[in-house]
Parts: sequence; C-alpha cells; structure tokens
Amino acid sequence: MTSAPAAQSDDARLLSGWRYRAVVWSVTIGAICYLGLALWSGRREVAHAVAQVGISGIGIALSLSLVNYGLRFIRWQAYLRAMEHPVPWWPSLQIYLAGFALTTTPGKAGEALRGVLLKRWGMPYPKSLAAFLSERLSDLLAIMCLALFGVSLYPLAMPLIAAGGVAALTVLLVLANRRALESIERRISGATRIQSSARQLVQILLQARRCHAPTMLVISTGLSLLAWTSEAWAFHLILKWMGLEVSLSFAIFVYAASMLAGALSFLPGGLGGSEVAMGGLLIWSGVAEAPAVAATILIRITTLWFAVLLGCFFLARERKSSVTESK
Repeated sequence: MTSAPAAQSDDARLLSGWRYRAVVWSVTIGAICYLGLALWSGRREVAHAVAQVGISGIGIALSLSLVNYGLRFIRWQAYLRAMEHPVPWWPSLQIYLAGFALTTTPGKAGEALRGVLLKRWGMPYPKSLAAFLSERLSDLLAIMCLALFGVSLYPLAMPLIAAGGVAALTVLLVLANRRALESIERRISGATRIQSSARQLVQILLQARRCHAPTMLVISTGLSLLAWTSEAWAFHLILKWMGLEVSLSFAIFVYAASMLAGALSFLPGGLGGSEVAMGGLLIWSGVAEAPAVAATILIRITTLWFAVLLGCFFLARERKSSVTESK
C-alpha cells in the first residue's frame, strides 16, 4: 500500500497555469449559462418551487446527493484495491471529489482528471483510467435497472433502455475475453501514435477486468443501485413537496431514464438531454409545464451542480497542494 505521495510529477503540473484557468473558466461559464437559461425560462416557477420545498427540503436533497457520492467513492476505493493499488481514504476522497469539477464534459470524460492526481501516488494511467471506465459501466448498469421501474407506464422508453443495454453488454463481452485482448496487445508492435494509443486502450481494458470479477461486479452494481436510488428518491421528495402526485416508481423511472438519455447523448454532463427528457416525461404524466420545468431545474441544481461545486472546491485544494509540493 502506498503510504505517501511520490515526488511531484510532470503530469501534476497540468493543474497549474493556463490549463487550470481554462478548467475553472469552462465550468464557471457553463454554470452561469445553465443557471441563466434555467432562471430565464422559469425563474418565478423555480422561486415558487424553492419556497414549497423549503430550506430543510433542499438540505435533505443535498444530503441524499452526498449519499450518492459517498457510495460511489466506496466503489471507487474497491476498484483501486482490486487493481492492487489502494490509496489512503482521505486523499483518495479529495481526489475523487475533485474529479466532479469536470462532470460537465461529454460522457463525464473529464472526471478522468483523477488519473493526473493519482499519478502523484504512483498509480499508472492504465489503472486509473480502468477505474474510470469501470465506474461509467457500473453507473450505466444501475441506471438501466432503475429505468425498468416504470417502463411499463411508458413503453416508448424501451429503445433507450435497450441502447444502454447493448452498450453495457458490448463492453462486458470485450472485458470477458482476456485471451483476445492479450493477443491484440502482443500484435500491436509499432510505435506510431495510433499504435501507441491502441496499446494503451488494450492495457486499460485488461486492467478493468480486475474490477469486473463476479463478486466485484455484484458489489459494485449493488453500491451503484443504492447510490442512484438516493438521488432518484430526492427527486421524488421534491415532486411530493411541490404538491405533484407522482408515484415513487415513476419518479425513479423518470430520473433514471433522464440520466440515461443524457449519458447516451454524450452532451456535456448530459446537459440539455437529461433536462428535456425529465421535463417531457413529467409533462406526459400530467404535470403542468411550469412545475415540471421547475422540478427539473431544482433536482439538477441539487445533484449535478452541487457535485460540480464540490469538485471545484477540492480541485482548488489539490492545485494548492500540487503547487506547494513543487516549491
């Protein structure tokens, strides 16, 4: 087990200078644009929804989001241990949360920034990227399962769920074929950029196999289900506090289907895709447009944007630590 960070690496310097400022400004501009558009499209409705939910209700929703992050962090630690490269829980938690700063990137790919931060703990990129890939796959499996809760009430969502299932099954089948992956790795012998990238991809997949042994797959999927159910429950509570009659099963379905739509759209953080799906499903179920939009904005602020805010805070801490170590 690694007991202390390795010497400052060149990769950690990515957290300094114009690159760091670009990250901060991209997140800030994205948040301002989102909040501006959201408030412009339904500022009165959002204000009314906040009043209905109340400070205590918002606190409960944020707490359930923290439950989501905590369970996913436990899963993350399990992945690092499975790859025989555990990191002490406190620095690992800070690194994990710092990755949320780039949640608003296509497919949440920016969260792979954790690999840069973990490099200081001696973790090779193939292992940190394998953990990232395993996270995305586990989230996809859990969200698909939750989306099945109310699909009988809205059969038109079946193609969306099927698309997610095909994507997840394809990755699982690739990971299950160790001999084929090793054979491909041996055959890639060149040194061109494309060949080097292909070799690294195969190495990531081979490392990710450790995170998908049968027992680990059951544990990680269970943690993912509990994690995403906590946020779906927060969504149900917000709808309830707003006086909207939506069953728990349908609320879970709407939340999960919206997250799935956002993920498959590959829009930054699912922005736009998730909101349209969530608002549209609520309106289809009989909720008036104004409260449907307000509920959608409120749950996204207490989940997605709360995560981004935490991520920016911890990324700033990591940058400060990185700069201090380099002096």
